[in-house]
Amino acid sequence: MLKTMAVLDVLANSSRSMKLPEIAAAMQLSRPTAYQRLLTLMEAGWVEQDDDMRYRLSMHACRIADAALEQADLGTRARSVLEKLVQEVGETASLAVLEGGLPRIVARVGSQSLLRAEQKIGTTMSLEGSASGRVLTAFADEGMLARLRANDEPLADEVVLEATRQNGYAVSSGYTQSGVIAMAAPIFDLRGRCSATVSLIMPQTRFELASFEAPLRAAAEAITELQQGKQASK
Repeated sequence: MLKTMAVLDVLANSSRSMKLPEIAAAMQLSRPTAYQRLLTLMEAGWVEQDDDMRYRLSMHACRIADAALEQADLGTRARSVLEKLVQEVGETASLAVLEGGLPRIVARVGSQSLLRAEQKIGTTMSLEGSASGRVLTAFADEGMLARLRANDEPLADEVVLEATRQNGYAVSSGYTQSGVIAMAAPIFDLRGRCSATVSLIMPQTRFELASFEAPLRAAAEAITELQQGKQASK
């Protein structure tokens, strides 16, 4: 069953639906074995085929993901903070957590600007190149840092990580797409561990560090207080 469920991770990490040979190659399986696992997941309602006979996650998977976020409650409780941040700076704000060794967006509030950078819920990002990845690495405790180093994913160099720790935020440019810039700050849980990040993403032409730093820090502190039970969501 665990081997069958692993197909869901392959599909979730793809930005598009996938053909059977692609899935088999990604999992280092024969096509018949990969097909049998897909068939099991289709019968269970987790996977479906599109008109081109490609495989993708079904809406059942989305419903389960939404329920998981609601039960975890971080995205729900932090939404009012994200909304306030977006109202203040006029740019898209996101919340990301470390999942499967990579930052993953679990909550998002988009800006109303016609020209805006898009980040979908569920998107994974690079530890090395994304602002959230750099923050999660820079503020990781020794145990987490050892686990991250043991993975195959590259990390930002120590100069970048030390600058992130000193500044209390990280900035990345052009990682997701050319002309886009992101800025992220750490969120700490009750044990003082960096458990998540709050970030802003925008066209590079609108980026002004002096305008965004204080609101982003304030949002990170507010969500940290929510994580630590120091205040109720408003």
